[in-house]
Amino acid sequence: MSKKVQVQTTINGEDIDFLCEPRHSLLEVLRDNIGLIGAKEGCNNGNCGACNVIMDGRLVNSCCVLGVEVDGCEIQTIEGIGSTVQLHPLQQKFLEHAALQCGICTPGFIVSAKALLDEKPNPTEHEVRYWLAGNLCRCTGYDKIIRAVLDAAEEMR
Repeated sequence: MSKKVQVQTTINGEDIDFLCEPRHSLLEVLRDNIGLIGAKEGCNNGNCGACNVIMDGRLVNSCCVLGVEVDGCEIQTIEGIGSTVQLHPLQQKFLEHAALQCGICTPGFIVSAKALLDEKPNPTEHEVRYWLAGNLCRCTGYDKIIRAVLDAAEEMR
């Protein structure tokens, strides 16, 4: 049995301390230790984007980052984007454009799109498609998702 490690980090603006085994991924820590279940386990090897989070301003697959690696880092998950009272423009546009169905991939797409718009507020369609290429969706097709992101970018400008 592995010895647990104490980790101090900031998640969605809140300072958090947790214990985790060195082998546990950030995705496991978020879901099982902290109770943030928005990031989904799709492939568990970094190919689908369902578990995407923003770590120190950079988009990462939380299934490929160890929980112990986030000590001192700032993490933003889907739960830190918008609120139940006021949706983020990306969330609102995903609803308006019907850019979601089953919901497994949706949090990862929204987190990825937010990372894009944080870096590039006025992306072209090509840039949006390129940036979201690491996210897989089996239900909606990608056109509605791309339209939602472009519409949100326009509204946010």
